[in-house]
Amino acid sequence: IGNTVLHILVLQPNKTFACHMYSLILSYDRSKEGPGSLELIPNNEGLSPFKLAGVEGNTVMFQYLMQKRKQNLWSFGPLSTVLYDITEIDSWAEDQSFLELIVSTKKREARQILDLTPVKELVSLKWNMYGRPYFCFLALFYILYMVCFTMCCVYRPLKPRTGNRTSSRDNTVYVQKMLQESYVEYEDELRLVGELITVIGAVVILVLEIPDILRVGAAKYFGQTILGGPFHIIVITYACMILVTMVMRLTSTTGEVVPMSFALVLGWCNVMYFARGFQMLGPFTIMIQKMIFGDLMRFCWLMAVVILGFASAFYIIFQTENPENLGQFYNYPMSLFTTFELFLTIIDGPANYDVDLPFMYSVVYFAFAIIATLLMLNLLIAMMGDTHWRVAHEQDELWRAQVVATTVMLERKLPRCLWPRSGICGREFGLGDRWYLRIEDRVDPNKHKMMRYTEAFKAQDRENYDKGSEKLETNGDTLCKKELSALSLSLSRSTSRTSSHRGWEILRRNT
Repeated sequence: IGNTVLHILVLQPNKTFACHMYSLILSYDRSKEGPGSLELIPNNEGLSPFKLAGVEGNTVMFQYLMQKRKQNLWSFGPLSTVLYDITEIDSWAEDQSFLELIVSTKKREARQILDLTPVKELVSLKWNMYGRPYFCFLALFYILYMVCFTMCCVYRPLKPRTGNRTSSRDNTVYVQKMLQESYVEYEDELRLVGELITVIGAVVILVLEIPDILRVGAAKYFGQTILGGPFHIIVITYACMILVTMVMRLTSTTGEVVPMSFALVLGWCNVMYFARGFQMLGPFTIMIQKMIFGDLMRFCWLMAVVILGFASAFYIIFQTENPENLGQFYNYPMSLFTTFELFLTIIDGPANYDVDLPFMYSVVYFAFAIIATLLMLNLLIAMMGDTHWRVAHEQDELWRAQVVATTVMLERKLPRCLWPRSGICGREFGLGDRWYLRIEDRVDPNKHKMMRYTEAFKAQDRENYDKGSEKLETNGDTLCKKELSALSLSLSRSTSRTSSHRGWEILRRNT
């Protein structure tokens, strides 16, 4: 019951009352240390009160709990050293770490905890010592891997076409080689090495991604922008396309260009994932994700309806015409593609002025230009501008969350020998097996001086205000409203002048 009450207090809107009640309940806890403590008992979701405060974005309760966990090591003048307990915060030995919970929650208030002590210092330590070097090395390794795969695709086994053309529009001059003909010369053996590297890389990607999907869940793993959800979809689809291409090559099935083309596009687009390691480029990847999976997905439904309607109209108009004179609409699929190009203003309106065009073509094209170019494209630009404005206002928070998510991901993937645990074990200071982070704090004496000056200003203003109020009350029955307003105006001016003069005298004397 006590543990349930603690979890309820974390969710209370009155944070000051919740902190006092939290302390009161813990004062009656008989097992304050060890696994039986109320603070260490998780709820049904596996969250302790400390982790629940982070997930809910309760910064007041989080700071209150951190003050209870810190240990003052020593202090000398303005310098002091504090040990902060990071046992539940650090993701090194936690299946459901505090950092991972913060970046995976949908509440924006939770990301503000990443800027508080000691979370900010812990993330900075992990990222600067291990996260950034490993992430840059991973980015370089992936780019070299994609260059290898691209070269294998460029020099894929082809041979000249031997059969006759069956149509005047057939433009094929090379066809795919069979498996027995693909690995004969020395250049083919070099390409085989690159293809083996590509296939091994695809298998490694699937081996690393599938356990995380099973642990976190597909909805959260692919749906969270901070965690790189869309990029996980891209890289898994890329690996699947590589394996499909390998099967088609081994079975000598024609048409390997289809999965190979998809793999090239997806693989190179995944390079944008590594932009999150740089503060200048990281927020832009989130903007792109939000625009694609937010604005563009909604806009595509409207665009599909418009293109389908006008493409059908164009095909019906030119259905009775000679396709050799105006080939952009010679069949229905080509009409859809041509209308899509017209929608995005990639091409101009197709028209052959050497022949008579149907009258309805001009009418339909006029309506299409008004609806598609002037109305819908400007609507898309306005939607993307609004998304850019919203993301730009929180880009610092988003980048910090990206860094945390990347750090946690690398810490889980890499072996323990390459990523030692951060912090200091409590046994060195007689604090048990819990881990602590040493943070040195410097108290600026000038800050305290300025606080005393501010209090002097406030005290003088309060004194002058009281004197003026007494004077107004004494003469209030004999003065009219006009005289009252004039007196209050002159009093406020004299008060501000006197308090300012008094305050500057204090500053000069202390200097």
